[in-house]
Amino acid sequence: MKFRRLGSSDLEVSEISLGSWLTYGGNIRGDQARACVEKAFEVGINFIDTANVYAHGRAEEFLGDVLKGRERGSYILATKLYFEMPGGDRGLSREQVHKQIDASLRRLQTEYVDLYQCHRYDEDTPLEETMEALSEVVRAGKARSIGFSEWSSEQIQAALDLPGVEKFVSSQPQYSLLWREPEEEVIPLCAANGISQIVWSPLAQGVLTGKYKPGQAPPEGSRAASQDSNGTMGRFFRAATLEAVQRLRPIADALGLSIAQLSLAWVLREPNVAAAIVGATRPEQVEANAAASGVTLTEGTLEAIDDALTGAVAA
Repeated sequence: MKFRRLGSSDLEVSEISLGSWLTYGGNIRGDQARACVEKAFEVGINFIDTANVYAHGRAEEFLGDVLKGRERGSYILATKLYFEMPGGDRGLSREQVHKQIDASLRRLQTEYVDLYQCHRYDEDTPLEETMEALSEVVRAGKARSIGFSEWSSEQIQAALDLPGVEKFVSSQPQYSLLWREPEEEVIPLCAANGISQIVWSPLAQGVLTGKYKPGQAPPEGSRAASQDSNGTMGRFFRAATLEAVQRLRPIADALGLSIAQLSLAWVLREPNVAAAIVGATRPEQVEANAAASGVTLTEGTLEAIDDALTGAVAA
């Protein structure tokens, strides 16, 4: 496993991060989820990403239980706030920032998180209020660093321009072979200001594993086959896209990689990406994804990938 510095912070994170959206504390059995976390540490992953809203707090509770026996300095723990929680709490007001960090710390059974992230931008709260509250959290020792997810370049710049507040060190956008929008504005702005990317859905919610074949029903037990988990897959689940992904197979085979490993290596080719967040329902998936760390793709391979995906890439 290779490690990268997270923005201007002193955090060294594994290139592959274990995420917990739609999995832990919810759809995956506890023993199975625990085995995935154990495998992550076994293969060198030190970076765990979650959010207060995942499984309505149960993902944090699960991680609190599974991590409590580990030495706290041996892993990097990130969580988020913004989306509505049971009871109606939501947003990035000063009250919510302080209330939600305390609730997350209780569920995670820890005195601090390494990274506290704004899950989205809050149009209903002045940015100054949010940034001051996040700064108070850092200065109280409850978070080491702060980040955001899916903010526009204008919103990022506005935060950078505020004086006397803690600076963001991470951005968490959707980014993959099939979704490249951050390359236009967000990545250049962040790279110039000490902010790294921690990308979510680097496998396009499983489409870039190659397991979904055009004209065939999704495999039983897959995310696409689940009414509870497939609601956000429509963008990628088109016949033309599935056909294009299959054209990646000979490229991956020639390198001794799976399509998923090839896709993760492509994301990690970007120097501003510190880590790719992957979900896993089985330990074997964790191990396979971790093997993408350290893979170098040549210019010829990158060109072949782009040729294969002609017409299938968004943004």
